[in-house]
Amino acid sequence: MHKRLTLILASLLLCPTLLRAQVNYSNDSLRVVTAEWRVDTLEGFYLKRYQFGEGALFCSAQYLCILEIPARSHRRLAFTCDTVLTELSTLAQRNNAYAAINGSFFDMQQGNPVCYLKIDGIAVGENTPSQDDSLHRKYYQHATLLLNGGRPKLAVPDSSRVWEETLKDSNIMTAGPMLLIGGEEVPQRDDRTFVTHRHNRTALGIRPDGTTLLLVADGRFKHQAEGLSLFELQRIMRWLGCTDAINLDGGGSTTMYVHDRDHDGIVNYPSDNRRHNHEGQRPVSNAILVL
Repeated sequence: MHKRLTLILASLLLCPTLLRAQVNYSNDSLRVVTAEWRVDTLEGFYLKRYQFGEGALFCSAQYLCILEIPARSHRRLAFTCDTVLTELSTLAQRNNAYAAINGSFFDMQQGNPVCYLKIDGIAVGENTPSQDDSLHRKYYQHATLLLNGGRPKLAVPDSSRVWEETLKDSNIMTAGPMLLIGGEEVPQRDDRTFVTHRHNRTALGIRPDGTTLLLVADGRFKHQAEGLSLFELQRIMRWLGCTDAINLDGGGSTTMYVHDRDHDGIVNYPSDNRRHNHEGQRPVSNAILVL
C-alpha cells in the first residue's frame, strides 16, 4: 500500500496537470510560443507543424498543424458542402482550394449538417434540436462563424435555435462552443466528456491584426498525438495570439489538406483508420476552404 501511494505521489509531481486545481501552465505556454515550428511559406499563407514529444505539452504528446493566413493575404475563406459524405481532399480538389480543414458537425448516417450552414445565400443545414428540447440549441451550436468577403468573423448566438436565420450574411456556419471572445476564455461545461476528455480537435482563431489561424490537433495515438480537451485547446489558441476562436467538428473528422503535398494533400494524421499515417480520412459533410 505504501509503495503504491509513493508511486501515485511521484506521478503527480512529474505531471502537475493531474492536479487540476493547482495547474501552472506557464511551461506549456512557453513551449508553444518558443517551439521551432516547421514552416512552409506558401502563396499567401503559411503551413506550420510541430511534434511535441511524449510528456512535452500538458504532460502528453501532441502533433499540431496550423494554417496561418495574414490579414494582408489575398487568400479568402469559403464554405463547401456535399449531399453525400466526401473526403476532405476531394472537397478541396473539387473546388480548386489551396488548403482546407473539416468544418462543422454532421449526421454520420444521413450525411447532412446538424448545425446551421448557409453558403452563398442558400441554407443547406439547420440547428437540430436535442431529443427532449425542440426550442434551444445543442452545446456544439453555441458559436457562429461568418464570412464577409472571405474574411472570418465570430459571433455568439442567443439561445434559440433559429438566431442565424435572422442574419443577412450570405455565408454562415454554426459550430462550437466558442473558445475565446474578445481575448477572454469562454467558460466551458465540465460535466461532459466532449469537453473534458482529449480528442482530435479542429479550431479557427482570429488575432487582433486580422490574421486567421486554422488549427488541427491530432488525437487517439498514444505516445504520438493524444488529443486535447477543450480547456487545453482554449489555452493553445490564446497562446498563439488569438483573441477570438471557435471549436469545430473534431474526433475522426479532424483533417487538414494543403494543395500539392504528398499523401493526397493530407498533412496531419487523421485517425479514422486507427493507424498513425495520413490515410485515415473520414468522409465529412462540409469544409472550410482556403481559396
